[in-house]
Amino acid sequence: MIITFPDGSKREYQNGMTALDIAASISPRLAKATLGCAIDGERADAFRPIEQDCSLKLLTFEDADGRWTYRHTASHILAQAVKRLFPETKLAIGPAIENGFYYDFDRDESFTPEDLERIEKEMNKIIAENLKEERFELPRAEAIAFMEERQEPYKVELIEDLPEDAIISFYRQGDFVDLCAGPHVASTGKVKNVKIMSIAGAYWRGSEKNKMLQRIYATAFEKKADLDAYIEKLEEAKKRDHRKLGRELGLFMLLDEGPGFPFFLPKGMVLRNTLIDYWREIHKRYGYVEISTPIILRRTLWERSGHWDHYKQNMYTTVIDEEDFAVKPMNCPGGMLVYSSEPHSYRDLPLRCGELGLVHRHELSGALHGLFRVRCFTQDDAHIFMTPEQMKDEIKNVVRLFDEVYSTFGLKYEIELSTMPEDHIGTVEEWEHNQDILKEAITDMGKTFVINEGDGAFYGPKLDFHIADCLGRTWQCGTIQLDSQLPERFELEYVGADGEKHRPIMIHRVVFGSIERFIGVITEHFAGAFPTWLAPVQVKVLPLTDRTLAVSKDIADQLDKAGIRVEVDDRNEKLGYKIREAQLQKVPYMLVIGDRDVEKGVVSVRSRSKGDLGAMTLEDFQTMIREEIATKAL
Repeated sequence: MIITFPDGSKREYQNGMTALDIAASISPRLAKATLGCAIDGERADAFRPIEQDCSLKLLTFEDADGRWTYRHTASHILAQAVKRLFPETKLAIGPAIENGFYYDFDRDESFTPEDLERIEKEMNKIIAENLKEERFELPRAEAIAFMEERQEPYKVELIEDLPEDAIISFYRQGDFVDLCAGPHVASTGKVKNVKIMSIAGAYWRGSEKNKMLQRIYATAFEKKADLDAYIEKLEEAKKRDHRKLGRELGLFMLLDEGPGFPFFLPKGMVLRNTLIDYWREIHKRYGYVEISTPIILRRTLWERSGHWDHYKQNMYTTVIDEEDFAVKPMNCPGGMLVYSSEPHSYRDLPLRCGELGLVHRHELSGALHGLFRVRCFTQDDAHIFMTPEQMKDEIKNVVRLFDEVYSTFGLKYEIELSTMPEDHIGTVEEWEHNQDILKEAITDMGKTFVINEGDGAFYGPKLDFHIADCLGRTWQCGTIQLDSQLPERFELEYVGADGEKHRPIMIHRVVFGSIERFIGVITEHFAGAFPTWLAPVQVKVLPLTDRTLAVSKDIADQLDKAGIRVEVDDRNEKLGYKIREAQLQKVPYMLVIGDRDVEKGVVSVRSRSKGDLGAMTLEDFQTMIREEIATKAL
């Protein structure tokens, strides 16, 4: 058989050789590193015999698919350890996920921290046993009987959902067998450095109607140093958790009285409004006008837009005057009505309409997560109406705006192009044309992207911007969605240069994603120590004695009149205590006012990041901080 390698080279091998055999023929080191393979682009076991010509990629831990195979095997090791220690436990599912894996279990008693320690020890024992991985297949009826005999009802349910003629695959490692499509590494001994991370509840198949299971999260790395670095990174992430910092810094609350509906506190509103002021400033520069559309609109509007058919399960509905209405889950249909409210000429286009629209979406309670996943949020939307000839330039203009915004916060990004989903509206030809326009615009700007097949919006392809924070974690915030469908559904028109009526194309786009989510992202990115221009309190004035209190308040008044956010800590506490409190509140600057400072007409300046900056006049300090705020220095 002829094997084609990723570099295009071809070599002949004997039929029936495995990927591990082929790796060994190249080098023993490569064979040792090989965890799995991709045969004609499909993940496969490296111990599987290859019987015909194909393309072959040998997968190591450096490859995403190699890590997936490694951690998928580790999830079976976790399940085997649980079954050994707690045989009555029923198995659900156990996939590899980003940076780790999990397995869902049904057990009457909750797993305790001591149980998790025992399970991890048993996992290491299974790894030391170096159990060989074996794949076998059964017809559907035999597979059901096999799992019924082993008293695994969740596996039976999964098999029953498969077609009658399906051939069901299983993997065996020692005395443990699991329903699985694979692939796996050759033996349990290939997996090293496993670590159980946490436990959580998870509904079977993600439905609140089903039983709550116990989900054990874990991870595994080839090198212990990499595992240690990952755990250290997680510890740093815990310190930066926006839910924790939001509480400590008095930014927002998440209460049982409104699950998924955040409460913003005074300091959080300062941060929020500063972001919104910046949003308005930059959108004005880029030629946007601002609109506002109603929160509740008639069902007939949502039917016309397609959301009633495609998104109804995520919408809140109500009845007004015996007629169905819906709370808007997005701003787009309202934007259509604004455009259609008056006639337009090609001379009016592009028309860029921005909207800070409050939207509501029904999210499952288990999916809610701080400000990252909420049921009520302000989407920093914009809808751009344009001629077909303007499409590429408008996409580039949006990307330039994104570049400016993200660089202001010190955030880098990667771009993902999401293509036509199964439930799309519009013709394949329209979709392919619009996808090509997005590709060309990005490529012309010298930017790269990856393809996310089938994940476009139902009305059009999109570019998603995944921003990376200081810990390297990525967050999907910005998006550019190209849409030919809603203008058609709403019969939008403009009069062209030829005097005829034409249909505009539109872009849906957000830059922050939502105000709430972006606040969560930058809170963690900056660990709550926001740049001075964003900080809810920019200066804390600390009078050293009661004698300097009046002067301190006068200084605060002058700073306030200069547009600087300032507070006076006039509590009867020691200076060291006040400084520590200001540092815990992440205040950028502290001004210590003692008797000598009053005599000399200066302020003693302490910086959050640089420590003691010495004495300076209030005018010099104002000049320094105002420059820092004006330039949005990081």
